[in-house]
Amino acid sequence: MKIKFLSAMAVVVLLGACNQKDDQGDKIKALEEKIAQLENSNTAVTPVNVQTATTADPSSLGAFEFKEMEYDFGTINEGQVVEHVFNFTNNGQAPLVISNITASCGCTSPDWTKSPVNPGETGFVKVVFNSAAKSGSQAPTVTIQANTNPTVTRLRMKGSVTPKLAGAAAPAGPLKR
Repeated sequence: MKIKFLSAMAVVVLLGACNQKDDQGDKIKALEEKIAQLENSNTAVTPVNVQTATTADPSSLGAFEFKEMEYDFGTINEGQVVEHVFNFTNNGQAPLVISNITASCGCTSPDWTKSPVNPGETGFVKVVFNSAAKSGSQAPTVTIQANTNPTVTRLRMKGSVTPKLAGAAAPAGPLKR
């Protein structure tokens, strides 16, 4: 009797597992179709947590036009400092205001035009990369937040840092004699 009951339970569990796999497959297929529809549509999707969504008035926006968005500093030795100035023109209809710039790591520090940049005028974003304690391929970025569309713009530096030779390194701490 116990064997028949356990066999029946095993069949129910296996059928349930098969149904769950079919159900998961259907859910995955439905999600993939939804993603494909979103990728193919040109309409903006409003997040569910937004109370109101209004299109930004172009007359209230600035527009970055950078001559370059990426700077390749090549190969440098560990400990060298590289700085590069990214110049831009405001091609928007309103003064461009940079509200904040953040660096991808502590090895990178930005500086920028703090005053509003009127339409047709130029500004700058200066990026300084310190390669101390860095080696290999490096790609520090700075993220700019401004009254532009899109509101976030990223600038990138890239290059390679050759590590210091092990014998040339300074002692890690005080020496005991």
